[in-house]
Amino acid sequence: MKAWQVTELGEPAAVMRQTETERPGAGEGKLLVKVRAAAVNFPDALMCRGHYQVRPPLPFTPGVELCGEIASGDRAGERVVGTPLLPAGAFAEYALMDPATAFPAPAALDDAEAAALHIGYQTAWFGLHRRARIQAGETLLVHAAAGGVGSAAVQLGKAAGARVIGVVGGPEKAAAAEALGADLVIDRHHEDFIAAVKEATGGRGADVVFDPVGGEAYTGSTKCIAFEGRIIVVGFAGGTIPAPGLNHALVKNYAILGLHWGLYNAHDPQAVRDCHTELTDLAAKGVVKPLIGERFSFDRAAEAVQRVADGTSIGRLTVHP
Repeated sequence: MKAWQVTELGEPAAVMRQTETERPGAGEGKLLVKVRAAAVNFPDALMCRGHYQVRPPLPFTPGVELCGEIASGDRAGERVVGTPLLPAGAFAEYALMDPATAFPAPAALDDAEAAALHIGYQTAWFGLHRRARIQAGETLLVHAAAGGVGSAAVQLGKAAGARVIGVVGGPEKAAAAEALGADLVIDRHHEDFIAAVKEATGGRGADVVFDPVGGEAYTGSTKCIAFEGRIIVVGFAGGTIPAPGLNHALVKNYAILGLHWGLYNAHDPQAVRDCHTELTDLAAKGVVKPLIGERFSFDRAAEAVQRVADGTSIGRLTVHP
């Protein structure tokens, strides 16, 4: 089969190579899945660089999220979404999945949209509901609001009844965040988001901050967080891991909440299944619909991963074998 492999660590465009390789064997406790669409995630780029917490042995096929069709066994023909079992990742014609985490693909979504529903939307849902306990009427500040996980947070924040403020970089991303339903969009290239949030909330600040960026986005958020506000630390796409002053959290009375969604698969898998059911229902109602920035042919997979690594993509990029 055709597959993209990483044989040495570095920038995705430099180290991802398309090759012919053996189709992975399903074996006991594994499903062989024909990939219909693979969604590109920032962890794919980090894995290529060797910077992710999961470090598959070289060589490996990246790609942590897919929509596919089960190729054998009792569930053959079923369309599913989820995370493949590395090192046999999603940027290939076939991948392996754990039967317990191969979820039915929502009928309301096409292959690309279904592929993009899983990690980003689960991350946003757990961040907003399990960690921050967001309430209707609260103000939600979303950084990278036009990105893969940020766009999910915007839609789920609106679904929860929050007032959503999105921070983006550039006019194209601003238009995308507005189309997603954000009540206010701030282009950080032209406006100070701290002042804009304070003005929009009458000086109160944001009740919940969803931050997949880190660095200056996090630091600025601590300056416009409300009394009893919650900052959800999702990731560090900006490249800088902040070192927060805990005295500041004490004096301003806000909470810093870490979110590692993958841990729920080990510690509370039922919650992951329940979340998928909730997301499927929201997709059926048209409340959530993943923003697909571009659909790439299979031979452009490395380009797609590099685009996400460089932070130039909008929504989710998908790769189609």
